[in-house]
Amino acid sequence: METLEFSDGQRIPILGLGTWNSPARQVKNAVKVALEAGYRHIDCAYLYGNEKQVGEALDESLKELKLKREDVFVTSKLWCTFHQPELVRKCCEKSLSDLRLSHLDLYLIHWPFAMQDSHGHPNSSHSPSLADTWKAMERLVDDGLVRSIGVSNFNRRQIDGILNICRIKPVNLQIEIHANFPNTKLVEYAQSKGLVVTAYSPLGSPAAAPGRTNLLTQPWVISVAKNHNKTPAQVLLRWLLQRRIVVIPKSVTLSRILENSKIFDFTLSSDEMKVMSTSGLNERQIRFSGMKSHPEYPFNDEF
Repeated sequence: METLEFSDGQRIPILGLGTWNSPARQVKNAVKVALEAGYRHIDCAYLYGNEKQVGEALDESLKELKLKREDVFVTSKLWCTFHQPELVRKCCEKSLSDLRLSHLDLYLIHWPFAMQDSHGHPNSSHSPSLADTWKAMERLVDDGLVRSIGVSNFNRRQIDGILNICRIKPVNLQIEIHANFPNTKLVEYAQSKGLVVTAYSPLGSPAAAPGRTNLLTQPWVISVAKNHNKTPAQVLLRWLLQRRIVVIPKSVTLSRILENSKIFDFTLSSDEMKVMSTSGLNERQIRFSGMKSHPEYPFNDEF
């Protein structure tokens, strides 16, 4: 499996299995199938509500496939109701317990804004600063609970805010990127600052965004796919890999998990890369619009 190197020296597999929106009753089998197919990177989060089932799959697969813990890269994320510095460790330890792990390879701040409670009420008047939350993240590294730390859904200003105060640098930025939303400016900025970028919803989340353009059926995607005797999903993922972006496509379907892994035996031409980068709608799908009034809502800035 190809990898990219973090600024702290750790390496992340460039292909992972996403587990967002994966039903708990199905995600266990999906993780086991992925690991058997050669995936070595599983992307999780406290919010997803399925880390116990992912943990069962990891525990069983490590034994069945005779893998060592260090053979599998596992990411989880700090949810918005745990931004208070004294709660950061609690959220991380909950994920570790559910995942049956002693440490995480990567731990991300899931969103830059805090919430008061599980009902999603904004917590803008008494929000901890991102700087204070980050310092608590750094202590997780100090204490051996996580190996690397990073951010998700942050904009340029918020990334700079962390870089200006950090003792331990963020190594990863996970954001929405797909051919309908290349997110070019933020990707290039993060990479220029030494962050490895991960794309969530790399296929455009066709099932999660009804009414939006389905990338898998676009003629320009199909045309490029035919050039290589590949599927639309495979060329959408390959386009991201050639931008040095980690991809974490989500699926609980055996055939799609296998399909998404077969992206290392072909290369898109520069003309094909341009087609993939410029033919879409440049439209964000994941907006979290209910938090627009929060001062740390990330999508009010240009990027």
